[in-house]
Amino acid sequence: MSELLTIGEVSRRSGVASSALRFYEERGLVESERAGSGHRRYRRHVLRRIAFIVFAQHVGLTLDEIGEELEKLPDNRAPSRRDWARLSAGWSAQIDERIAELERLKAGLTECIGCGCLSLDRCRLANPGDRAATLGAGPRYWIGDPRPQELLE
Repeated sequence: MSELLTIGEVSRRSGVASSALRFYEERGLVESERAGSGHRRYRRHVLRRIAFIVFAQHVGLTLDEIGEELEKLPDNRAPSRRDWARLSAGWSAQIDERIAELERLKAGLTECIGCGCLSLDRCRLANPGDRAATLGAGPRYWIGDPRPQELLE
């Protein structure tokens, strides 16, 4: 098994389009070497970096944030299990926040979300007179603002 992979092999193995791999390389997220023909060749450990990029995007990180995280990995060798564990340690809180956000989204599908439409029967109880508008624009209860205390009792 070759240590160096073509862009097509990396694309097939990672599930990421070749164009995205070139983009990631332009952004400094992954590196390739050039064969004598000028074609890109990737070290096998780039597959884990790409998996990390895809995962991090699903968590909601921007490519700039992903780049900052990847800069914490060693340049002179393939990252070890310990390197990856250290990198991912701070992610637990972000994942918990994302789960809470998705739970609010799910709960809000059939409840008043404080958007001001007042179209659901429950809105008259949860947001009388559109009180949520005093908290700012948008679906205030959906994005985590607390409902007025007197409505919770």
